[in-house]
Order: sequence, then structure tokens, then C-alpha cells
Amino acid sequence: MTVHVDLVVVGTGSAAQSVAFPCREAGWSVMVADSDPFGGTCQLRGCDPKKVLVGVSELIDWGRRMQGKGQSAPAPALVWPEMAKFKRSFVEGVPEAMGKSFEEAGILSVQGRARFVGPTSLQVDGETYVGQHVVIATGARHAPLRIPGEEYVTTSSGFLGLEALPGRVAFIGGGYIAFEFAHVAARAGASVSVFHRGERPLVGFDPDLVARLVEATRDLGVEVRLGTSVTAVENVGGDLVVRASADSGDAEVLVDLAVHAAGRVPEVDDLDLEAAGVARGERGGVAVNEYLQSVSNSAVYAAGDAAASGGLPLTPVAGMQGGVVAANLLSGNKRTPNYLGIPTVVFTTPPLARVGHDEASARAQGLHFATHFEDTSGWYSSRRVGLEHSAFKTLVEERTGRILGAHLLGPHAEEAINIFGLAIRAGLGARDLKDMVFAYPTSASDIGYML
Repeated sequence: MTVHVDLVVVGTGSAAQSVAFPCREAGWSVMVADSDPFGGTCQLRGCDPKKVLVGVSELIDWGRRMQGKGQSAPAPALVWPEMAKFKRSFVEGVPEAMGKSFEEAGILSVQGRARFVGPTSLQVDGETYVGQHVVIATGARHAPLRIPGEEYVTTSSGFLGLEALPGRVAFIGGGYIAFEFAHVAARAGASVSVFHRGERPLVGFDPDLVARLVEATRDLGVEVRLGTSVTAVENVGGDLVVRASADSGDAEVLVDLAVHAAGRVPEVDDLDLEAAGVARGERGGVAVNEYLQSVSNSAVYAAGDAAASGGLPLTPVAGMQGGVVAANLLSGNKRTPNYLGIPTVVFTTPPLARVGHDEASARAQGLHFATHFEDTSGWYSSRRVGLEHSAFKTLVEERTGRILGAHLLGPHAEEAINIFGLAIRAGLGARDLKDMVFAYPTSASDIGYML
């Protein structure tokens, strides 16, 4: 049987939802397909469940930091099974609720992996669906490690799904997944190691602030091995042996769990893009123009991590791109994504946040700017909550006073960074923020002293 619709959307995450519902509301016939449970990575296997774990971990850390500062009860402990149960309360029911939302909106939803069999034709479990347009919003998957024993390595989804935490955990990679989960696992009592092949982890964040976060992570008891490449993972009598190589020599660490934290790639390999004449771009994603339209098949668009668009691989960006695609489908190619002033955060304790330029990218564009950089561990906002590692760095254009970038490590950095993002997006200058009267004492009230 062949089903004809106006729009086929592959995926059901933030980008897919931001396309499917507006097009259906405009009267289009819409079909969505997903091989995973409906809802996408963020709701089910990423941002939302992760932040639940981070929130509990942060509370535990706060209680421990305040010992002897007015907190006299026994130091709180993280009880993993109870936390896992709490986390499930946010995830269970999402696929069913999303399926119901599709049904109520009149969107045809199909469970199964789609693959192209023509320019706008896809097969899902033997059925063929033909759209006037197709949107690829399949998200990303873990990048292959290409090491012996890769089959013994669990994913971030597997880590989030743990009902009990093993005593020894290793993270392969030095990105935000490794640091966020390492902080949670260490505060839950596990012995934790992080292996990163580069000399600096968390590439994309300010190196001076990253160095302070690495110090905070090591103070937590996490073994952070930089310049160390994992070469193999072996199963020896039920234990995992992580073998690694560094300039200082080879090493091996015995663990109960090894977690993939070495980056993600667009999940498009099995869509058979070639059958639709859809070209690939950077890192294998769908090559798109400024309207997020395929450069080689005008009937196909892509949004989110599946698109080689230049946007950060963030859920809010995916949702914004989905809205852009919907507008362009309904009214013609007029809208383009605006990536100005979009923050990104590593949800460690303390959190690390950035928005706009770092010093290297600002110099590469020939910008002339002043850098404001200071350790803030002695500031009231950090001392009040017992944080020993905090700092900021801001970049202000010399001639105009325009805020070019902001980098924060400290209490509520994940919230304060949004004010800097708004300033960058709205074209506000340093003087505008310095003149703002913020509620005090809050983390936002520190902003004027950072410029």
C-alpha cells in the first residue's frame, strides 16, 4: 500500500515536532515516522532526564559544601535507585502522550525506521509513504569509537537508564556528557575516571575556565586523564579493562562500566539518502542552504542534528530550526535561522556556560576587544554557597562597547548566561548591563562587575 501526504517528517524530537504540528495546523496532511519511542532524545534520553540527575547531585553537593557553615546534620547521600525512580517519573508516559498528541492533531504516526526509495518516497516496515515534501529530523547518535571491545561500552542512554550505579565507572571522551555524568557518579560514591585524547577537554569552552572546572572535577575525586587515548576495552572475567595510551606510557584501568562520551554524529546513515539524491555535508549531515533546504533535492529539508547547518547541536536550536523549516514550507523560502546569542551549558557543579565569541574566534574575525577575566571564588555569591572554583571571562568590543562573548563558571551560571545571550542578540552594550539595577543578592547582580 502507498500512502500520499503533503509532508513526511522523519523523527519525533524537538525539530520534528516544530515542523509537524504547524504544518498540520495549516491544513497539510502530515505523517511522522520514528524507529525510537516517540518524543526524541531530549525528552527521553538526554536533556530532561539528565537534568533530573544533575539536580539531585547538585543538592547533595550543596549539603556537603555547607557542612560546618550552618549545616550540622549528617552529610546527605545520593541514593541511586530512588533518584532513578524519580527520573523515570519524567520519562515514562512521554511516548504514549506524544502519540496521542499526533493522533489528536490528525497526524499519522508510524513506528519504524524509514529509508528513502525515491526523491520523496520512503518505506517504513514495508509500507511506502510519498510526500510532496520530506523533513529529515532524525537527531544524532554516538560516533563510532572504532576500537577493539567497543561492544562492551555503554551509551549515555544506558547510563541514564541504570537502576543501580556500579562502583567503578570510566568515561571515554572529554565532552559535556563525560563531565556532567562524572560529577553525578562521583557524588553517588563511584570511583570515576575520564579519558580524553586531547590536552584540553570541553573544546568550544573557554580554556581558562575549563582548567578551573578540571581542577574542581579532580577535587571531587574524579581521575581526569588528558592526552590519553583509549585503545581497547576488554571483558576479563566479568570486569572491564580499559586500555589507554599516552605520551607517558600505556595504562589500564579495571572498571565495572565504560561509558561512551566521545561525541555524536548525525543519525542518517541508514536512511539511504542517495536514493533521494540528498547530498551530505559536514560530519555526514544533510547539506542544506540558508533556508535549511537540501542543496541537491529541493523537496527535502533538514533540521536539528541531522542538518549540516552550522548551528550548535542543542535542543533549543533544533526547535528553532524546525520552526524555520515549517515557515519556509508554508510560505516559501523567506526565513533563515538566527544563531546569534545562543548560550550553551555544561551542567556540572559548578556549571560552565558560554555565549558568543571566545578570544580565538574574536581575533580570527579581526575584532578589537578588551578581555575581563577574574577568579570569583572570593566573591560573596560563591562564598555564600561554599564554591571554591568559580570565574568569568567577558569580551567587550573596544570601539562600540558591544558585548562579544561571555564565559561563566560559578553558581547559577546556566541562568546568568541567558542575560548575556539576550544582550548579544538584542545588540545591548556593556554600559546597558552595567546600568541595569538587578535584584540583589543574586547571581545576575554580579553581571555589572564582569564588564
